[in-house]
Amino acid sequence: MNALFIDTGGWVALVDTRDPAHQPARQARDGCLKRGGVMVSTDYVLDETLTLLRARLGLAVAKRWWEQADASTRLRWERIDPPRAQKALAVFFRWEDKEFSFTDCTSFTVMRELGLRRALTTDDHFRQAGFEITP
Repeated sequence: MNALFIDTGGWVALVDTRDPAHQPARQARDGCLKRGGVMVSTDYVLDETLTLLRARLGLAVAKRWWEQADASTRLRWERIDPPRAQKALAVFFRWEDKEFSFTDCTSFTVMRELGLRRALTTDDHFRQAGFEITP
């Protein structure tokens, strides 16, 4: 699958023009889309992103982001259903030496299921889990 997983840190970098990763994040997203790829994210990342955007940039920004994301034909939302949650729990409890959040583990699970190797994120946990990160 020609896709780029987008994590909460990636979404925030794309939205917040003051974020140091803003321009590189836009370039990574645009590059993926120009190559005919799609963006992939999850409902757990959606939860984190809406919450963080509201806290940092206000409700109007969070709403505008959601409206754009929801209207996108190049964004695929993956749901964390009970089987995926169980797989993510196994990952969460297996890595005693890491500080992965449960949401990180759900993202890792989806990425592995879909065969995705790259994530647009500012979270180094993805690299620690064996994925490529951009920017």
